[in-house]
Amino acid sequence: MKINLKGAKALQSFKGWGTSACWWAQAVSDEKTQEELAGLLYGDSGLKLNIYRYNIGGGFDEALNRVENPWRRTESFLLYDREEETSSWDFSRDKNAVSVMKKCLDKGNIDTLILFCNSPHYSQTASGQASGSLLGHTCNIPKMNYKKFVDYVLDVAQHFIDEGFPVDYISPINEPQWKWGGSYVWQEGCHYELPEVLEIYRLFAEEILRRKMPVRLYGPESGAMLEDTPEYLEALAADETIMKVLPIFAYHSYHADSRPEDRYEFKEKLVNAHPELRFDMSEWCELPNKSHTKNFRGALITARIIGQDIIYGGAESWTSWVAANNIHIKEDGFDYSDAMLSGNLDFTEWTVNERFYGMAHFTKFIPKGSVALDIGLRPTEDNNTFNAFAFRTPENETALVIVNEGEEAEITLDGDFKTLEIIRSTQEKKLEKIYSGEFNGGLTCPASSLTTVILK
Repeated sequence: MKINLKGAKALQSFKGWGTSACWWAQAVSDEKTQEELAGLLYGDSGLKLNIYRYNIGGGFDEALNRVENPWRRTESFLLYDREEETSSWDFSRDKNAVSVMKKCLDKGNIDTLILFCNSPHYSQTASGQASGSLLGHTCNIPKMNYKKFVDYVLDVAQHFIDEGFPVDYISPINEPQWKWGGSYVWQEGCHYELPEVLEIYRLFAEEILRRKMPVRLYGPESGAMLEDTPEYLEALAADETIMKVLPIFAYHSYHADSRPEDRYEFKEKLVNAHPELRFDMSEWCELPNKSHTKNFRGALITARIIGQDIIYGGAESWTSWVAANNIHIKEDGFDYSDAMLSGNLDFTEWTVNERFYGMAHFTKFIPKGSVALDIGLRPTEDNNTFNAFAFRTPENETALVIVNEGEEAEITLDGDFKTLEIIRSTQEKKLEKIYSGEFNGGLTCPASSLTTVILK
């Protein structure tokens, strides 16, 4: 396999890496553990992420709550008295999640702080629950409460700003096309039809401008790259008021793990058609998850999706769904948590999962400001076991991440370089530096391996 680095074409400048604090951060009460996790995710010796997504929870009414998993219920700063129909604020709530966010910010690498919602506050919804309407595929917030929702989110944002948190973006809607609610619920969520998405974003835009807040909108975090996503983009882009405060179109790349072609289409039809917008891939995990946490296959799939979303899909940043999730033991005795870390309900026990290294092979070597490079590879659904993704870093190094899910491969590197460094992960070893010296034109990539190559 010959990789043409000499003829690589410069693509977009990359804005960075992130993850979400939903919902694990609220479960971590021990300060030592909070500090360890902050270092692992946002510290210089860890992943050195620079994008943080904090969840503004919709809260829940004990009498109406249907979400069984305590990790997937959220505390809200807004207290609601159902009998008196009055509200009050208590910003001492969600203290664990706020403390985790502070510790991550203290690492000094976060330059993008996003506040996002899965649902309006439960008191503003039609069902009285933040887990969706009682009828699936139905919006759970009456139109008369749209403004209450806007004020709720922006008041929380203003509180954080006043407390010194560098809030950059507000993302009020999450995966609007999915059904959310109905007879079975498992987490917060709210369905929106396109006119509802548009009206809510316009109200947010008008209020941000009226308040002269130093924040911008983000979203609408569509749950797939294609399907309804082009319609969301065209409707938002056509609204002059919204576009005054919406510099980034954020989406999720679920349900296309085996289809590179979807990313080619997304870039051609959406990204290339809207050069005025930045496109952020703001959420992904392996779904459905078939890789248990000790199986290196999860790291390989994660790395493949990261590279394909950036190089073929045109993403200018890449954010994993959650940094940590519940330990989820299946019948085979393995944990199938879908995150980089797994923890028990109170996070007194936790582990680093294999897919952590799928992200580490990018984030530890390809910083914000790197330029994505097109090296001419075009995988397809039928030929997708070998992938290589190249970047030029701000230090003018070339970083190449090779994801080899197939058999051992001999690689020839075409380019004018003097030195070569090779870092590799497999099922047995992680982030092992196996070579550092003169450029010798090639390397061998073992079967089922991740390799980052740094060329100077």
